[in-house]
Amino acid sequence: MLAAIGLDDTHESAYRTLVAVGAADVPELARRLTLGERETERTLRLLEARGLAARSSARPGRWVAAPPGVALGALLTQRRHELEQAELTAALLSEEYRAASARPAVHDLVEVVSGAAAVAQRFLQLQLGASDEVCALVTGNPVAVTGPENEAEEQAAGRGVRYRVVVERAVLDLPDGVSELTAALGRDEEVRVADRVPTKLVIADRSLALVPLVSPSAEPAALVVHASGLLELLSGLFESVWRDALPLRLGADGVDERAPGAPDATDLEILSLLLAGLTDVSVAKQLDLGLRTVQRRVKGLMERAGVSTRLQLGWQAYERGWVARERER
Repeated sequence: MLAAIGLDDTHESAYRTLVAVGAADVPELARRLTLGERETERTLRLLEARGLAARSSARPGRWVAAPPGVALGALLTQRRHELEQAELTAALLSEEYRAASARPAVHDLVEVVSGAAAVAQRFLQLQLGASDEVCALVTGNPVAVTGPENEAEEQAAGRGVRYRVVVERAVLDLPDGVSELTAALGRDEEVRVADRVPTKLVIADRSLALVPLVSPSAEPAALVVHASGLLELLSGLFESVWRDALPLRLGADGVDERAPGAPDATDLEILSLLLAGLTDVSVAKQLDLGLRTVQRRVKGLMERAGVSTRLQLGWQAYERGWVARERER
């Protein structure tokens, strides 16, 4: 908990122990911390240097904790000041960068990044730097990076960054495809499915794009496209694919399962995957259900909706709010 002010787990445990016992000598503290006495003494000296501990004047040989409100308050104030200085430096550097990029040369509008590690790092930076929206096209053939799998996605979504993702139908047939998309939907990301996606693509805040390059004989590479006519073209491509794709819904969010005849979570998952174009066999495999179970549940959905064909079921599913519609902005 105190790592933010520069204390590791050992130092924090030592300080907490001193606060709890009031005073302790090195051997006693070493036993409580299950550390060697030399390491314990080094830990105490570091706490002393940071104003968190001191040798007791009333009880020689023993150490006492400094009052947390005073000692930790001073360290927090110092760390806040350091963060403010870092933010100011970042703002100044950003201003310098914008000034230098006001009239970029043509060759500065597109970067070529080579190597799996370098591509993954730029993909990470692109998402962590987003403040408004990330748009992505995901194909069924992952290369150096993949859309739903990146850990930065959860961090960005947690900061309120909107995600709009179009996945190729083949992604649903990947071993972890449905589970990953379920996690994405759980973060309130908007996911749609298309028969084919023309290319893997990620766009952040309509100001920066990453387009992986696929070559069977070369190492992974990608183009990083800055604000330009080419970026506008890529944004237009995404919007076109997004407009024609089908919304994906997994789970029962937004449906009152207590209502008479309302589908349960499994029904909704089956329905959404069928509308995304999967066969009954593929749906059964993805959801770890028997084929007859899937078919029986589909028949039950048709009876609830009062229809006789699956085409009519799809229409009724949209009308009844059983599948997601486009979110209002």
